[in-house]
Amino acid sequence: MSALKSLFKQTFIYGLATVLPRMMSFMLVPLYTSDGVLSSVSEYGEVSVIFSYFVLFNVILAYGMETAFFRFFNKDDDKNSVTGTSTISLVISSISFFIIALIFQNQIASFIDIDVKYINIVIWILLCDALVIIPFAWLRATQQPMRYAIIKILNVAINLGLNLFFLLALKDLSHNFSFFNSIYTENFEISYIFIANLISSGITLILMLPFYTKIKYVFNIELWKRMMRYAYPVLIAGIAFSINETFDRILLKELLPKHIADVDIGMYSACYKLALFMTLFATAYRLGIEPYFFSHAKSLNPQKNYARILEFYIALGSIILLGVVVFADILKPIIVRSEDYWEAMWVVPIILMANFFLGIYHNLSVWYKVTDKTKFGAYISIVGAIITLVINIIFIKEFSYKASAVATLSAYAVMMILSYYYGRKYYPIPYNLKKILMYLILSIGLSILSFYQFRGNYVVGISMLIVFLGIVYFSEKDDIKKILRTK
Repeated sequence: MSALKSLFKQTFIYGLATVLPRMMSFMLVPLYTSDGVLSSVSEYGEVSVIFSYFVLFNVILAYGMETAFFRFFNKDDDKNSVTGTSTISLVISSISFFIIALIFQNQIASFIDIDVKYINIVIWILLCDALVIIPFAWLRATQQPMRYAIIKILNVAINLGLNLFFLLALKDLSHNFSFFNSIYTENFEISYIFIANLISSGITLILMLPFYTKIKYVFNIELWKRMMRYAYPVLIAGIAFSINETFDRILLKELLPKHIADVDIGMYSACYKLALFMTLFATAYRLGIEPYFFSHAKSLNPQKNYARILEFYIALGSIILLGVVVFADILKPIIVRSEDYWEAMWVVPIILMANFFLGIYHNLSVWYKVTDKTKFGAYISIVGAIITLVINIIFIKEFSYKASAVATLSAYAVMMILSYYYGRKYYPIPYNLKKILMYLILSIGLSILSFYQFRGNYVVGISMLIVFLGIVYFSEKDDIKKILRTK
């Protein structure tokens, strides 16, 4: 139980590193969706498409090396060699990408139908983000969550502050001060969004530069080959994941008529953000458990703790799912300011459930990570990506973003089931299926009833939430008390 308490402490700190920055960046959604900031819903749709490409290329530029670093840092005795080899590999690949992308930026812009001025800024951001992958992983691997958290929070605080400055203050300041007038450009809002991102990423890289001065630059070719064999399935899984997570925006742009594509993408992307509460929880949990999985893989009977971790995750995730669904219409005007976006609220419970299943999948994925069978992660993610692509391609023209939401839920549900099935075969973990299924069936069933049958009836919705909270408390109270008592 003390091991679980240690996990929750680290998860809390990593949660701060994730939740607080995301909550600050969360303010960007009401900013972008407020009347008079961006000229239309379609502009927000255009921004969302560009960020979808961000996700894809961030995965490609990391190519699984972060996960490989964690595995070999905990597995090999020569940690300096692991750190040096992974760092040199990522620096060379990142700079190579940067040079090639700059040379062919016009062709890239033409191919994906995005203005080249945005592509240029994005290339610089991708370089900065790639160069801090191993430094941040090293902070996590060496148990420095506070430094990790502070830099992550600072990154998004700068991004948020610059967005507020560029989109809200700069225009007025330009009327009164010649300096601000010299940097203000009319109808430049989308560029300002990415310039703010670039400055924050650049400052983050500067703060992480001490890492590059303290490590030993040892490149072990044999170690690199082993790391790449471990990493390439993670890369394939990451690409498949990016397809599941964001490629629907790209497909919506390609498959819908041009006069409605960006508007539908804007509405869908804005309402999708209401699932951020589940995403934040799942991400913070994953950041906490990933080093824990590897560091405790050789301990006595780690499967027992892995099983309890999943139970706690599902209990907490079920509460978040039902809570957000019940209060979705109260949260709606706070987060998505303009009514022009609210048409897509139908997707909120679907996307919440999808992200819940994704978090369960990440918990279940411990079996192929600690047994070095990462190829299964790739296979499972590819299946998910195929489901996403097929459902979107077949149904987008008729159902638009509703098809995208259902595709995301279907993909993550199948991935979760497949990971559990193969995990039982290769690394059995004694999950309490009776309790897990009880939480899932109750929370999902109550969420569907609350949103699609009793939406706006808070007497019914809150009653459902209270009953579910009572069930979770009485099911988990003994273990909660043990965790709180453990020193």
